[in-house]
Order: sequence, then C-alpha cells, then structure tokens
Amino acid sequence: MTEPDPRQLVQLCPKRLCEYLSRVFVAAGANESEALAIAENLVDANLAGHDSHGVVRVPRYLRDERRKHVKFGQSVEMVIDGGAFTLLEGRFGFGQVLGRQSVEIGISKASEHGVALVALRNAGHLGRIGEWAEQAADAGYISIHFVNVARSMLVAPFGAAERRMSTAPVTIGIANGTDDHFILDFATSRIAEGKALIALQGGPKPPFGGLVDSKGLPTDDPQVLYGPVAEGEVPNPRAGPGALVAMGDHKGSGLAIACELLAGALTGSGTTGPGEGPYNGMFSIYIDPAVIDDGHGAAASISNYIDFVRQARPADGVDSVMVPGDPERRARHLRQHRLPLPSDTWQRLIEAGDYYGVQAPASVTGP
Repeated sequence: MTEPDPRQLVQLCPKRLCEYLSRVFVAAGANESEALAIAENLVDANLAGHDSHGVVRVPRYLRDERRKHVKFGQSVEMVIDGGAFTLLEGRFGFGQVLGRQSVEIGISKASEHGVALVALRNAGHLGRIGEWAEQAADAGYISIHFVNVARSMLVAPFGAAERRMSTAPVTIGIANGTDDHFILDFATSRIAEGKALIALQGGPKPPFGGLVDSKGLPTDDPQVLYGPVAEGEVPNPRAGPGALVAMGDHKGSGLAIACELLAGALTGSGTTGPGEGPYNGMFSIYIDPAVIDDGHGAAASISNYIDFVRQARPADGVDSVMVPGDPERRARHLRQHRLPLPSDTWQRLIEAGDYYGVQAPASVTGP
C-alpha cells in the first residue's frame, strides 16, 4: 500500500466521514439505508488501503446519478431462477446495494445446492469486489467473481495503442477461520483507473508503464487518460487520448477479455464499448466447501498452507511474506482511527456536499 504524500494530506475520522457522506447521498435522493450502504462501502475501501475504490469516487457517483446513468432506490430483480443458477437484473441501481443482495442470493443458493452461479447485469459501480468475496467468506463460502464495465473502454489490449477493454476485475475469496480469509482481488489492468484519478488529484504517481499515450508508448502521466480537465469538472477517464495497460502482457489481456465474455456477454450486461453511463456485469460462483470435503480436512489444509506461505523466508528488504487479504488487514489496523486523504480529494468532497446544501463538519478532521 502506497500512502499519499504526507505534506498534502488531511487526516479524517472514518466514522464522521461516513456520516457526512451519508447525509450527502440522502440530500441527493437516496433513502437513509441506501446512503449509509454506499458511504460505508466507499470508506471501507479506503480503510482497506484501496483508495482507488474509495471516497474519491463520490463526485463521479453523484454526477452519474444526476445524469440518470445510475438510480437510487433499486433492488435486484430475479430474471431467471434455475435452482443453482440465477440471472439478476440490476436496473442501473447503485452497486453497493445490488452487490450485497447478489451475494446474499448466492450464499442462499449455495447453502441449498452446494454450489451456485449468480449472473448480475446492469449494476452501477460495484465498488471494491473484494468486499463481496469477504461477505461470502464470512459466511463460510468460497466465491469467484468475474466483472466487466460496459461503456468503459479504458484498457489497451496487449500490443494495441488504443482502448478495447474495461479494467475487468477478478476476485477469489476462500474462507479461512473467522477473519483470516484469502481474498485475491485485482483489476486486470496494471493499475486501477482510480489510482490514475488519485494521481490526477494530488496523490502518488502511478508506476511508469501503467499507462500508454496516444502512440502506445509507456508513461506515468495520468493526464493521458483524462485529457484536459476544466476547473470544477469531474475528470472523465474516457476523454483522454491514451489508455491503461493490461497486467501481465498477453496473459492479463486474455484474462480481461474472458471477463468481458463472462460478465458482459454471458450475463446480457453487454461487453465494453464506446458510450456514457458505465455499468457493471458480474458472473459469480459460490461454493460450500463442506460439500466436497469427504473427511480429508479441507479447512485445516487451507489454513495450514496459508501459514506455510507466510512462513517463507522474506527476500532482502521485505519485512514479511503476505498472502492476499493481509495488506487489507494491515491497512485497516493502521487506518482505523485516521484516514489519510489528499487535500484535493477532500476539497472535492466538500464541494460535493455544498452542491446539495450539506456542509462538511469541521469535526470530521478531529479525534
């Protein structure tokens, strides 16, 4: 986890920040429970160290709602109920609500059948997909999620100088005890779009080669993704001449295409292409590990192997070997009382509240 430059940070109380953002979303038209779900999801992403999926997205969410690209007050609609298979329609509701409902259905189906496939289409931004894997793991289930973002051409395929793919996240969650779950959660782009957005707003620069310019040449300049941004305008990642880059060269590029086919084409949510109003499709698999444990002790084997990996001798300059899920747990410990945000990001949150007549309390930066 890379912290922003401390010289350009404000330190926020997570609870008070969540309360403030909830009031903003209520003023924008959400009911209280939905507003709290959105705010908690975004703040939790920051607490977990994933600033790219945190409160930096609030102005964009509110802009998209004003443009009717996403709607308050929506719930998932079951289009097909095929026993262990379910197709859900999101009706362009907020992903923080739809994602939780989708996982609840997946857990319920897996508890009945041992395994479940849940296809969710036309959801607003689902936030940090790792949260949905954590929700399933907390209930004792394994889950696998493939996600795409229709109308969000941000990533150049391997060997290309122009965009054809979304950031297409993949997440795998494996329950391990009460809270030591294995949570592998990554965008198939080398960096998440939100990391470029944070860099644009005063945060740390992305790694060189995480983006390419209009000629396909590597760069660390986030401006190539957004183009010129007018004062007070919400940066549009579709407006620039450059692109994000797929992780892992041809392997990451192929995985991203697989996400487009599974989460976009198969669900009916649509694959990535030009246009405004991006929305998520998600194809998820839920597994009850007990149904395939014939007494061989799957739970103990999972726990023992995770510990075995952690006990590997660290390389020079590395404090300890971690497994997926450890960085988030460490970040939550470090950030539980003080959440660092770039001052530019905090200013945009203040402006978002001002637009709806909600004043940011001075105490949000207090103890």
